[in-house]
Amino acid sequence: MSVLVEFAMFPTDKGESVSPYVSRIIKMIDESGIPYKLTPMGTVFETESMEEALQIINNAYKQLEKDCNRVYSVVKFDIRKGKSNRLEQKIKSVESKLGRQVSK
Repeated sequence: MSVLVEFAMFPTDKGESVSPYVSRIIKMIDESGIPYKLTPMGTVFETESMEEALQIINNAYKQLEKDCNRVYSVVKFDIRKGKSNRLEQKIKSVESKLGRQVSK
């Protein structure tokens, strides 16, 4: 099974620049060993189960709850049985249809 998750999570009570808080979340994801991609508007990661995906989201929140009074988050899931490595494969599929590489 492949659970692709796209999410953004950040405090809304810490001013204009929240990168120090987002970097805590990215560090936790990086240390978890799951594949992920950081984008300017959020992060995409892939797990093999919904439980694992929800645990990552919960752990992300735990990075902020200790010193943030208000946290905003948006989360999207794409769950597909019988597939894996979709973090890379979905992009390669589109690129093959375009006949060129679009990702860097």
